[in-house]
Amino acid sequence: MATINSISLPSFLRRTMKAYILKAHIRQLGGELSRIGRSRNWQLKANFNQLQAIVEFIEQEHEDSWLWLAKLLRKEYKYLSHENLLQLAARLDQVTVTALMAQTDCTLAQARKVLDELEQLD
Repeated sequence: MATINSISLPSFLRRTMKAYILKAHIRQLGGELSRIGRSRNWQLKANFNQLQAIVEFIEQEHEDSWLWLAKLLRKEYKYLSHENLLQLAARLDQVTVTALMAQTDCTLAQARKVLDELEQLD
């Protein structure tokens, strides 16, 4: 079962242009986006695959005001399990130890273990 990450998004609407497009896409991917009380802060609940899809969407759209969200969501990669690292590495083209470490902030040992397992699967 995929773990659900709960991420606080401070001043989401004020920091994001065309927020209606981003909110619609997040909900389309299955993420749960809700406002925290009556504050300007929002909360995103999504599993790893949904977070990854949101980051990819933001990078493809090239909307400058959304990049802070992609950076914030990438910080959640620190808490990836081995299975999630394996999934991410499998999706990347010509992944190297350095590229995997840069993308996920994982340790050298974790990156080597993941790439060794990927090479055995081929």
